[in-house]
Amino acid sequence: MSRKIALDAINLKMEKRVAHTEYSMEYHIEYITKITDLKEGHPERIKKFYEIWEYDFLWRTNDGIFGNWLERGRATDMGHAIYAKDGSDMREKKVCPFKDVFEVWEFDPAKEYGFPDFKEQVFEYQKIYQGLSETFPEQLITGGYYKTIISGLIQAFGWEMLLLAASNLNKFEKLIDRFFNYTLFYMRAWSKTDVEVIIQHDDFVWYSGPFISPDFYRKAIIPRYGELWKELKKNNKKILFCSDGNFSMFAKDIVEAGADGLIFEPVNDFGFMVENFGEDICLIGSYVDCRDMTMGKFEKVKNDIDKTLSYVKKGKCKGLIFAVGNHIPANISDEMCEKYINYLKEKLIL
Repeated sequence: MSRKIALDAINLKMEKRVAHTEYSMEYHIEYITKITDLKEGHPERIKKFYEIWEYDFLWRTNDGIFGNWLERGRATDMGHAIYAKDGSDMREKKVCPFKDVFEVWEFDPAKEYGFPDFKEQVFEYQKIYQGLSETFPEQLITGGYYKTIISGLIQAFGWEMLLLAASNLNKFEKLIDRFFNYTLFYMRAWSKTDVEVIIQHDDFVWYSGPFISPDFYRKAIIPRYGELWKELKKNNKKILFCSDGNFSMFAKDIVEAGADGLIFEPVNDFGFMVENFGEDICLIGSYVDCRDMTMGKFEKVKNDIDKTLSYVKKGKCKGLIFAVGNHIPANISDEMCEKYINYLKEKLIL
């Protein structure tokens, strides 16, 4: 593993091994204990796991000192389904604090949640980045922001009130602009740190695609991403855009707005991404779908690994960080995890 391999992939310089990362493997507590021979809580446990699995890149965002909006003012906790094997992350939803859509249209996150002191936020981001870089020196550590625009709206209002707010697109855009300006503060803070790569996370679509007019996305949402990235670009930061769901129809717009890479789930066809962007930006993902891993379809997984890496070997994908784009959740067996990583590590060598 090597942070240089990941950084070179983002800069479209292929190494002797394709860069690699995964998401959610930390939930596989018993499996990690078994392969590292280190108990949960040991300071070297996760580091050793990343070494064994040859991680080059660690997906990290941070919403800042005032990032817990439930502690700052009104926000909607939609709860959390069971994801961890022991169910410890289960959380019941709470009642939405917004009584009607008129409250939502008038809402301003800057007034509700406030901002920390800018210099203090820069210092905190720098401290977090340096600390993680020292803990995981072999992996590229990213900065970034999770609650960007639509994800911020989801966090504040929940889906029901968000969709009601979108019933009037003029008022909805004014609301979007307030969340854009709130996000902008944190992107400016990240721009003043030493971090080299920023993840701009925004779950702005559904599994099936856009939930409002595509024209509205192109008018009101995506151009604001470009504005978020101007100061980051001035400070030589690389931007990786990340979203759940199917955003294929907007990928070109996001790249034109300034993204240096796309992080996506396999609901977005990997071949489409390569054919359209493989020579120009870094792609973080693959054909591999965790649902096939869950169902024990290892031959399908192997074929998807091979199909993904064939684009690299043909020179069609100049920058790839290989990942199971929809995570490796805790319900995937240890046996499948072992089969997957043993086959993948061999194939990543060019």
